[in-house]
Amino acid sequence: MTRALTYGDANPRTSVDLVWRQGQVEHWLRFGRPVEEVVHDRRWRTAWFAPGALLAVVRWQGGDYGTTRSALDILVAASPGAAITTRPGVAPGAVLLAAFEGWTRVRRGLEAIDAVEAAGFSPHAIAPDYWRHVHNRIAAGLPPRAYDQVRHRAWRLRRRLQS
Repeated sequence: MTRALTYGDANPRTSVDLVWRQGQVEHWLRFGRPVEEVVHDRRWRTAWFAPGALLAVVRWQGGDYGTTRSALDILVAASPGAAITTRPGVAPGAVLLAAFEGWTRVRRGLEAIDAVEAAGFSPHAIAPDYWRHVHNRIAAGLPPRAYDQVRHRAWRLRRRLQS
């Protein structure tokens, strides 16, 4: 579901609930820099992100016979007035750049994140459009193109011109 976000709060942030019950339900951040974290108990914490922050959330669920569900979402924390998508555990929602369901696609998404890190970039500090590219290529059954210095420089210049 996509909707427009409006805030009554002067300090808008996006929260992500992270749960860890070993072997049953595991939600964790693959990348992203929260501005605040609240630990509710040893199995549940909430991470808060500033508007525009990039993050990746992995959700895994297991049962008696192994993995029953796995998902990877790459998101941009909501900004006031932005069209957002609701995702489990993300409030009020976020801009969805990439969504992978099923272990095969999740693994390929995690490999793309690893490749960005191996190239010397922080996954939360690169062009958001690259994550859309990764989503589309994996959905089409193709390998994503590498993120390189040329693409990163072009994004930084474009961002500087737009601000």
